[in-house]
Amino acid sequence: MSNAVRATADRAAAAEQYQGVVADGRWRRLLAANGPGYLFLLPWLLGFLGLTLGPALVSLYLSFTDFDMIRSPEWVGAANYVRITTADPKFAAAMKVTLTYVVLSVPFKLVFALLVAMALNKGVRGLTVYRAVFYLPSLLGGSVAIAVLWRQLFAGDGLVNAALSQIGIQGPSWISHPSYSIYTLVALSVWQFGSPMIIFLAGLRQIPTDMYEAASLDGASKFRQFYKITLPLLTPVIFFNAVVQTIDAFKAFTPAFIISGGSGGPINSTLFYTLYLYQEAFGNFRMGYASALAWILVLIIAVFTAFSFLSSRYWVHYDD
Repeated sequence: MSNAVRATADRAAAAEQYQGVVADGRWRRLLAANGPGYLFLLPWLLGFLGLTLGPALVSLYLSFTDFDMIRSPEWVGAANYVRITTADPKFAAAMKVTLTYVVLSVPFKLVFALLVAMALNKGVRGLTVYRAVFYLPSLLGGSVAIAVLWRQLFAGDGLVNAALSQIGIQGPSWISHPSYSIYTLVALSVWQFGSPMIIFLAGLRQIPTDMYEAASLDGASKFRQFYKITLPLLTPVIFFNAVVQTIDAFKAFTPAFIISGGSGGPINSTLFYTLYLYQEAFGNFRMGYASALAWILVLIIAVFTAFSFLSSRYWVHYDD
């Protein structure tokens, strides 16, 4: 009986050793096949873990604490979130300004970008030059220098009012008047139409020209061709641009910070959500509270993105 038990144990040990050898060989083959790829991905993985995922998880923890960057974080639970949603009037003001900016800037930018893309799609000479010139504001628009220039343009004695005075109009100080200051930032955003324009132009180039020729033979007007051919076939591109530009609009910071001097403008008229977050974090040193504000912004963007994808099935038309 002992010999049978010993033989069974030997067979089990041999089987386990065989499985270990097989597993080791499998890992060796996988490492040989995929090792170079993971080696090239290593810098990105280190950056993602150390500069994106790690800080995000730390900020999530800090959002449940009272932390002023001097003392150790003190756990307060959901108190920051409760205060934001029930006892913070500046949060409501920042949300109102941000939503106004998003609702105005994104549609105007997309419409303007589409119109310019359609004009460039007519086969104009020097297309590459026009594309570069129109794309340039998208590269420069988020810089501090452009924001300073914009502030000078729309100041009380700026170039805009100087031009208006030539036709007998006395313009206000656009950046310091609470009724107009937000519109200067919307104009700056629309001016940066180059990125969606390039994407619209690429989408227009993919629409078969024979569809327009057939519609023309049937007597369809240019407007009807645009409504029945261009828009339906361009809806995937419109959807992509709308999602990307809306997310960027929610995250806008530099123009409002520079033009308003970091104060949010007169009576919070340019108090963007990100600017308010910055004030709480680095002005009032309420890092825990600012972290909670940041995660609420993440939630808002996530809800918008999810709603966009859910609604896209009703108006976005793909090849099928």
